Amino acid sequence: TMSSDPNLPDGPATFVGTVYKKSQGVYTVRAEDGRRLTCAISNRLRKVLIYPTAAPTSLHHRVQAVREIRDLDPVAVGDLVRATLAGDGTGLITEVQPRRNALTRLAASDHGAAGRTSKDGFKTQVIAANVDQIVAVMTAAGPAPKWELLDRYLAAAELSGVGAFVCLTKADLLDEPEAAEELLEEVLVYRRLGYPVAVVSAATGAGLDEVRDCLQGRLSVFVGKSGAGKTTLLNALQPGLGLRVKQVNAVTGKGKHSTTHLELFDLDFGGQVVDTPGMREFGLDRIEPDDLAYGFVDLRPYLGACKFGLDCAHDHEPGCAVKAAVAAGQVSERRYRSYLRLREG
Repeated sequence: TMSSDPNLPDGPATFVGTVYKKSQGVYTVRAEDGRRLTCAISNRLRKVLIYPTAAPTSLHHRVQAVREIRDLDPVAVGDLVRATLAGDGTGLITEVQPRRNALTRLAASDHGAAGRTSKDGFKTQVIAANVDQIVAVMTAAGPAPKWELLDRYLAAAELSGVGAFVCLTKADLLDEPEAAEELLEEVLVYRRLGYPVAVVSAATGAGLDEVRDCLQGRLSVFVGKSGAGKTTLLNALQPGLGLRVKQVNAVTGKGKHSTTHLELFDLDFGGQVVDTPGMREFGLDRIEPDDLAYGFVDLRPYLGACKFGLDCAHDHEPGCAVKAAVAAGQVSERRYRSYLRLREG
């Protein structure tokens, strides 16, 4: 929407929209009516202004300090932003609206980006903002699913305030009855926890309608290791989409920690997707071990009910409500072991 800033009666026109694409300091902002604006970022957004709390009426006169932000980039795809229009048809992003949520990871800070690093030499990197769900893509067969990796993705989503949808690809390779039965048992565990799970074959088309239903009208971030079948799945959902995403990833994935180019892709049936190449680091990097259990929805009801309350690690302590729930069959033993291994490391 074009408007004049109400705080600047004679000031420049502004443009409000969503960041659809970012590439090495250049952002594409799209308004609700579909208009696009190529933008740079205001230097002021790269700093956090620290004001005194005593005199709120005169805040803008009395900036006490300027602190470099911890983020590598204060603007992410999915952000709702306000940009000031320049005379040449471009814009300058001056404001980022508060986020509903953000998917983050750590990034090595060895490429000279401005900003303060943490003591271990890493910075926070926002992958995408205002996300409706992550889509965890894993193979149902060839190779068998790595359930512990899925538990890591789901815990990270829970702790980021983001929904999750599980997509098991290559179901046509599932030819052994035992493997199929084992898969179904685990699928039921996740479905009982409230996670939608689609078992999909791009080759036969099985499960694709279910995936479309879960993606429609939502902003979805795809996560999953290389070889999980994301490109094939996206092509099956929308011809050519996987190829377009892959071309972006070929640019993005060159550096281990590089997400210099990210883009939201529109789905013909409604919604947007963003893929996350090189996402080995996505997940639980800065989660305190004591917070991890909250990312497991099946453990959550028992937290605080242990003999040692919230100080319980749910490992070796006596009187642990979580261990009792596992023993009683109320919590999946495999999920519990997954939690313990993630906590260790």
